[in-house]
Parts: sequence; C-alpha cells; structure tokens
Amino acid sequence: MMWRMRRRSRTICLSLAFSSVFLHLLLALVSLSTYHQPCDPPLPPKTYILRDLARTNNTSVGISVLAEPPTDAAQRDSSTRDANKDVKGQVQRAPASINTAARVGSYDANRADPLESELSKLEALFDHPLYNIPIPPIPEEDWLLRVKPKVKASEKSSQMWVSASQEDYEDVQWNSSSNSHPPWLRFHLGISRWQLYPHRDPNMETLTQQLATHPIVSAVQKSGGTQLKLVMSFPNYGQAMFKPMKQERDEETNYNLYYFSDFERHNAEIAAFHLDRILGYRRVPPVVGRLVDVVKEIKDITTDRKLARTFFTSPVGNVCFYGQCSYYCSTEHAVCGRPRDLEASIAVMLPDLSLATRRSWRSPWRRSYSRSKLAKWETEPNYCSMMKKTPPYNEGTRLVDFIDMVILDFLMSNMDRHNYETFEKFGNNTFILHLDNGRAFGRHSKDEPSILAPLEQCCRIRRSTWLRLRLLSLPQYRLSDVMRASLSHDPLHSVAPLLWEPHLAALDRRLKAVLETVSRCQKQRSEDGGGDEVIFDDIAYLKDMVIPSG
Repeated sequence: MMWRMRRRSRTICLSLAFSSVFLHLLLALVSLSTYHQPCDPPLPPKTYILRDLARTNNTSVGISVLAEPPTDAAQRDSSTRDANKDVKGQVQRAPASINTAARVGSYDANRADPLESELSKLEALFDHPLYNIPIPPIPEEDWLLRVKPKVKASEKSSQMWVSASQEDYEDVQWNSSSNSHPPWLRFHLGISRWQLYPHRDPNMETLTQQLATHPIVSAVQKSGGTQLKLVMSFPNYGQAMFKPMKQERDEETNYNLYYFSDFERHNAEIAAFHLDRILGYRRVPPVVGRLVDVVKEIKDITTDRKLARTFFTSPVGNVCFYGQCSYYCSTEHAVCGRPRDLEASIAVMLPDLSLATRRSWRSPWRRSYSRSKLAKWETEPNYCSMMKKTPPYNEGTRLVDFIDMVILDFLMSNMDRHNYETFEKFGNNTFILHLDNGRAFGRHSKDEPSILAPLEQCCRIRRSTWLRLRLLSLPQYRLSDVMRASLSHDPLHSVAPLLWEPHLAALDRRLKAVLETVSRCQKQRSEDGGGDEVIFDDIAYLKDMVIPSG
C-alpha cells in the first residue's frame, strides 16, 4: 500500500514538473513574438530636423529647407508618428528656436564663420583708400564749437564747467583738456564743417558704450514731432533721444498706409546710422540700441506729469505708456515692455541750439503729403534745371550733398524727407544733417523709384560717392554683408538681428538701381555732348581711381 502511494506521488511530481517546463517554454515563445521589434524605430517627423542639423556639421543651411520634414516621413503611418513620445516632446522644442531665428532674419543658429568673414569685409572696407582720403588740417573757423585754451584767473569760473552737485549727477569739473570731457562733449567738439565725426573716431566706441549702458537719471517727453519721443539725461550731463520699439523686425509697412502715416521704427534709426557710416557720409548722429526698464528708467524718474499720467498695466501684466503726440499716442497704440523691458534706439543729442543754431530747409523734392495732389517735381520734367539756378543749389556742394541724402533714403526706402537741417554757423558751404530716419526700412519687397527722382532729373553725383557705391557692389565689399557685420556690433543684436534678411537683400538690389541710374545719366549726357557733367569732382586725384564694375 505504501509503495503504491509513493509511486503515485512520484507520478504527480513529474507531471507538475513537465507542466511547469512546458508553461515556461510557452511563455518565452509568446514574449519573443510580442517584443521582437526593430532595434532602431522610425523617428518622429520633427526628429529629422535635428538629424539634418547634426549632419550639416554647423555649416550655414537655409532654415526654410530644414523646417520641412522629408517626404517619406510625411507619408508615415500615424501610429508610427505617435511612437516614442518622450523623444518627440524633446525634439519639438528645438524647431521653435529655429523658427524664431528665421523670423528675425538670421540664416542659422550658428553663423559664427559667415559673420567673421563679414566682419573682415567691413574692416577691409574701412581700410580702403576711399575711406582714408587725406584731408588738410581743419582751420579754427571750421570747427562748430571750441574751448578756449587759456583762461584768465578772473574768468576761470565762467570758462570751466562745474557741476552743481545735483542728486544723481556726477560731481565733475571740465577744463580745456579733452581728457577731462565726457564722450558726448568730445563728440560735440569734434563736429566740423564737413562731418559730424571723423573716420576711425577714437571716441566713438566709448560714446556708444555709454549710450547703451550709462544710468538714466531723467526722462521727459520731447515737444514737437508727430510720434512719441523722449529725452534721456545721464549722470555726466549728456542727453540722448529715445525712440521706442513700435514694430517687430519682420513686419512690413501696411501697403494701404500713406508714407506720412507710417510708424517710426527704433531699428530704422539704428540701421540708418550704420548705413550712413558705411557710405562714408558720417552725417547721422551716433545711435545705439538699448533695453530700457520702463518702470525703473522712465516711470519712476520722470518729472513730466503729462507723460506719467499715461502709464498703465496691460491685461497680460506688461507695463505700457503712450505719452502725448500727433500720431499713435493712445491706449490703442501704447508702447509696452515685456513685461518691463522695452527695446529702443538711443541717439546722442546735437549741441544745444543756444550754442549751435541750426537752419531748417524745405526739401525742394518734398512730397505733397496729400492723398490726391502731386508735388511740382512730379509733374514738371525740367524741374531740376530750375533748381540748379536757385540758391543754395546753384553753387558749392549743396546739390550733390542733397543727392547723397537721396541715395541714403532710397537704399533704406525712406519717403519722409520733407525738411533737412544745416548748422547756421557754416552758411551754405557745409554738409546736410541726416536726421529723423525712423520711417526707413518699412518695406523690403517693394522699392520706391520716386525717391531717386533728384538723381534721375539732375544727373549729378559726387565722384567719391559714386566710387564708394561701386566698391560696395563688389562681392568682397558687398553692401548687405558689411551692413550685417556693422549691425552685429550693436547691443540689441544679442536679442535679435536688427534688420531682417529681406531688408539686407533689398540694399543690394537698390544699390544696383542707383548705379544703373548713374550709367543712364552718363549715357544720356554723352549723347548730348556733356558726359563729364554727371560726375562732380569733389577730390581731384580720385578722377584716376578705377573701381571694377560689380
């Protein structure tokens, strides 16, 4: 009996063992069939962007190409696109920065090498003989302002600037030595009959740095003008013109707006200064970009009650204000920080009118500023012949000075040049100030040929200007490249490039149009027997300089 019981127990144990082995084998087979997947699963569509970026090895690649997934990825099954959600979530954050860069106009997140090349082009341009023309010593009467070198003891108090030790202002003493002067004063004392500042001005870097970083101790609204502007004061008694950001860099002016209804743009003021310098004019006062704390650097320090009353907080928590002016000064067109930081252009102020009076001239090619009427120059083909007989355009350099300004305005598409100013001290024999450029760079997709009407009608241009324009049309000095490089020095470039790429491309296109206009003039005058009248020989030895055509 006991033997049978033992035999039956052994049979049951063996059966259980075989059953267990069989179940383990069956489970293993099921597991293999269930988890047997490819080792490298298909990537989600967005991942192809990072993979392509990695394969470019940080070279410049068009973002518009990378922003589109490959065709085969677009055709994949939706279940495949849902795979690996963690990876997908991480990858989706990368294209956002790429799209942002594209929106403000940069080629690529890593443009170090191209920018370095463009900076070399800019340096080579400023080293070119056309930008280093020898000039004779400037006579005393050709300086706008002078400091007396020697002062009698009895007159010392009236000949030295001594601060009144006002709160927030520096306690300084300035004398006849330029080393004792703040950068803004050195700029004022460096203005001459023919330019606002010299080429390679050693004071420029210090001046622009202080404009961008110096503490602001006062902010009041500037009277006059059609749009909001503030006058900022610094501890060293310098002052600057503040124009706030009104438009994003990639926004074009509405085609339905007339030129006199356009916004003034802070980046246009900054870009105009750089373009003016690249053209070799040096007639725009230095301008830099700056991030301003709307509360700390405007609201809390302003003594302008009318300005202070216009501050409010937007529904999303941004601090806004709108001031008082003719256009766009209302809650609907308020200037807002993000939430308190506001981009702006800061331009150094010219000497006070009590020290250096300026004369305002009505532009002879002024637009009608009417929705229905045309200006006289738009209807009379011989308008320039009449202007050449009218002072001050009938002698000296005033006409070619005006043409210089016309070329600047055409390149940056500025239609709002109704008046211009000169320093009264120098009479008619001086340069034209290129002020108020905020309505430039509004459109890149359309050029405005009517801005070039003075050049087309008068067929007159400085030889030095003409040669520099031809130089800037060459690949090694391409205008868009050197402009991009120059703007990269501005503090706001770290936020986003100051000009959108289409605006830079428009510069090259418009430069070509200017040179073609001069060529047509030369051909026309040559047929009429007066080809030499097109080029005004401002510097005799430049007549023999040869610049290859672009």
